[in-house]
Amino acid sequence: MASLIDTERQFHIATLPDEVGGYVILPGDPFRVPKIAEYIDDAKQVAHNREFNVYTGTLCGEKVTVCSTGIGGPSAAIAVEELVKCGAHTFIRIGTCGGMNDKVCAGDLIIATAAVRGEGTSYEYMPTGYPAAADFTVTNAIADAAKALSDGRKGNGWHAGVVHSKDSFYGQLEPDNSPVSDKVKGRWDSYVRLGCLASEMECAALYSVGQARGVRCGAVLASLWNCQKNLNEGADESITLDTDRAIRCSIEAIKLLIALDKEAK
Repeated sequence: MASLIDTERQFHIATLPDEVGGYVILPGDPFRVPKIAEYIDDAKQVAHNREFNVYTGTLCGEKVTVCSTGIGGPSAAIAVEELVKCGAHTFIRIGTCGGMNDKVCAGDLIIATAAVRGEGTSYEYMPTGYPAAADFTVTNAIADAAKALSDGRKGNGWHAGVVHSKDSFYGQLEPDNSPVSDKVKGRWDSYVRLGCLASEMECAALYSVGQARGVRCGAVLASLWNCQKNLNEGADESITLDTDRAIRCSIEAIKLLIALDKEAK
């Protein structure tokens, strides 16, 4: 039976298989794609449809793609599904987050080893209770890159651990405005007590699709601020919008993965 998605050119991201590399960097913001593409050799825009801005070039002789996913799990899952159909096998999300753990400062890099499934998309791929986890090899490559880019100064560190993925930005940021504020705040307090590093909106969906489709996924996030510290009255926590170190971390991690994959062949 004919279908809107039964075509070689992907329905949402609007790419053909030969326009996509095996290695993909996934920012959320479409306007961040050209900035990342500056680090990739001969990168050119191959598609831009809806929130999906797609550039492809090369690194270390391998084709590499940058594709924005927009905000939240549903659009991130669509991007990964269609990129996999085009032959992509390795994904690194580069995004932003708000710190939850006391040790996280604005500017720090967060490597998401797994994600709390506080959103809805992952439940279309995995049953309740199954963890949304990053690929070990990808995570190690991101960690090695993060070490090389960090010097331990405040705002220039890195942390690896569990992050919290959510669907509602304002529901979490301003829980007192929610009719179910007690439930929202209760869950948040539990995650903080368990050492959750940061809160964001895409990792759980990305990891669940990756696990379901048998591809490798990881994530490096730039901490814009520590939202937990800012809940404390009188706290004076810095805020940054700079994502350049996270971008460079994702690029270096892709290079490491390409080298590892070539050695394994």
